[in-house]
Amino acid sequence: MTNRKAYLVVFDGMADWEPAHALCEINRSRKFDVITAGSSKRPIVTMAGLKVAPSITIREMKPRDAEIVILPGGEMWEKGQHQSITELLHDFHAEKVLIGAICAATLQIARAGLTREIRHTSNSRDYLKTMVAGYADEQWYVDELAVTDAKIITASGLGSIEFAREVIRELKLHSKEDEQLWYDMFKHGVYPTARTGKRPENRE
Repeated sequence: MTNRKAYLVVFDGMADWEPAHALCEINRSRKFDVITAGSSKRPIVTMAGLKVAPSITIREMKPRDAEIVILPGGEMWEKGQHQSITELLHDFHAEKVLIGAICAATLQIARAGLTREIRHTSNSRDYLKTMVAGYADEQWYVDELAVTDAKIITASGLGSIEFAREVIRELKLHSKEDEQLWYDMFKHGVYPTARTGKRPENRE
């Protein structure tokens, strides 16, 4: 076991495919322990019907041990504020831990006030305005599939590959060359051996 953690917040109905590419590259790097955290240790069922038993509870997550926290999308976020998650995000952000949110999870980032004066994205600007009461950070919204600013990654639900690329880049999982090879492969279907004779390799 390593000392640094990559936390994934899990819950019933989570969009399991959205963080999958990012988690795969994190795990392959062998630099971090991937830890699932739920509201309890009761198994959850993802949107695809997969049963996942959280390793720990959200209350057990510790900023000092963490390198990244990932919030996948899911209808849960559209039902309103989750105060325990808001407090958690503030604690992790204060310690400069990388936070990644995709699709509906970007609503929680906005509700926590973490879109203020940082470039961010979501499913659309109108989505944030409609779902988050008091959202007033429109001038910082960007029409991109994924963006990173101030240690916060936000992404559209259509941008799981771009989300993973931001994670790879921020955690320095690949060299710049291999990062581009990875992106070309999973985004555009360009298998790297056809061009270079090599696959992306994680950097130890």
